[in-house]
Amino acid sequence: MPVNSSRPAPPDDPSVITADATALGLRRVTVDTDIGPVTVRAGREAGGPAMILLHGAAGSWTTWSPLLRADDERGAVVDDVIAVDLPGWGESALPTADPVTVGDLSAAVATVARSLGYRSWRVVGHSLGGFVALDLAVREPEATIRVDLVSPTGIGVVEAIRQPVGGGARLPWFAGMLLAMRMLQALGEHGPGLVRALNRIGLLAPLMSPLFGRRRDLDRSVVDALAADVRPASFLLAARAAAAYDLHVWRGVRCPVRGMMGDRDVFIGPDDTAVLTALVPDLRLRTLPATGHFAAVEHPEAVLELITSE
Repeated sequence: MPVNSSRPAPPDDPSVITADATALGLRRVTVDTDIGPVTVRAGREAGGPAMILLHGAAGSWTTWSPLLRADDERGAVVDDVIAVDLPGWGESALPTADPVTVGDLSAAVATVARSLGYRSWRVVGHSLGGFVALDLAVREPEATIRVDLVSPTGIGVVEAIRQPVGGGARLPWFAGMLLAMRMLQALGEHGPGLVRALNRIGLLAPLMSPLFGRRRDLDRSVVDALAADVRPASFLLAARAAAAYDLHVWRGVRCPVRGMMGDRDVFIGPDDTAVLTALVPDLRLRTLPATGHFAAVEHPEAVLELITSE
């Protein structure tokens, strides 16, 4: 795909997050699914297969904007992009299913891809998005060519949800976020407002800093995006879905799976790598130094190299 010379010049900091889809060669599309309308940013069409980008439980499609901008700088080799706002995040409504399952989410993603004319795809999943990506690979083995995991959610997070005392002690930062989301949900419509207020007075950045390896270099746009994307109800729905999920389903993944974890990711448990390796048949993982839970934001070039590799 040729570079669009009309797009604005990229900022000096590659981690800057933008919500300007047009600047990235994408357009806004909403697709009806069995669990409600799902909004995505799609574009860069080149005949397929699709490159489906799935964000985590503290994000939206904009999580991938640093990666797409890095791709533009390299010559725009990532084509047929579908950057999804998962149900309940970004501009997608809360799912109509109650309770929602991981399978519901992956089925909705498949519906979106097919509605946009694709019959096969590669999937890149960050955090919770990795959960959905692997489930999609199991449910759609013929259509799913490959899965790339970026800072994926693993057994440590699942145990922290299922067993708040024991599991939470092993992942205290995740346990703290889970508690914070429960408190914000209890505040109702005032919860997101509180987060935005903390951001305005400069307190949100230090609270969020453990999620990143480059804590002192965190661009303001990253904190602003996290503040805007806080969805307590959606986070807790996803937590319940993850807790109810049988990870052994991943033994049915047929496609190659490649992954990248940050060495400073506070959401990675001590057994995550071993369990993931035991469950997913064709898996290769690498560790990215000086990186927290948002590898695609902190080091978009490294993640771009991962997803464009053979």
